[in-house]
Amino acid sequence: MAGKRKPKVAKPKDDDLAKPSKWRLQHGGFSEPIREADPETGSPVAHRRAVDTLGLMLAHGSITPQMHEAGEIFRGLFRAACFDSMSTSQIMRIPGTRVDTLSTMQVEARRRVAAALDALGGQDSPCGSCAWFVVGLEFSVREWSMRQGWAGRTVHGPVGQGILVGSLGILAVHFGLMPRARAA
Repeated sequence: MAGKRKPKVAKPKDDDLAKPSKWRLQHGGFSEPIREADPETGSPVAHRRAVDTLGLMLAHGSITPQMHEAGEIFRGLFRAACFDSMSTSQIMRIPGTRVDTLSTMQVEARRRVAAALDALGGQDSPCGSCAWFVVGLEFSVREWSMRQGWAGRTVHGPVGQGILVGSLGILAVHFGLMPRARAA
């Protein structure tokens, strides 16, 4: 007795690996591919750079180059301080050593991040929180504004972008990239 034949299931089309996936594209755009030779093999490759919030704001003229540089300095210090990384255990353990010790570079970077956050009004202030999440952890302004709120209300998108611009201006003055305004 012959059974009923099952209809063939259509195989999903393979994604073009030369382009970003649909999932990645919904989280932000990419620059045009830059074609160059791979340094190790010499074969041609295409590099795509993900567009970050600060780069996009600089391209649209929302922030000055000094503000962009201040954001890059803060982001570099944030990464050097290891605030954004996941701690891992060492593969090779040496008896009598501790895993949770910080290097002098990490301690200095943490001190400088703390000083920058103090200049912004502290980590719990709108500017400090925006710098921590948007500049340091690289959240989008939209993600941060939906997450953050004061007095039981969320921050609206344009207000969040204004807080980011103000934060970058304060950071530019703090890092000495812009002159401090003098009181009249």
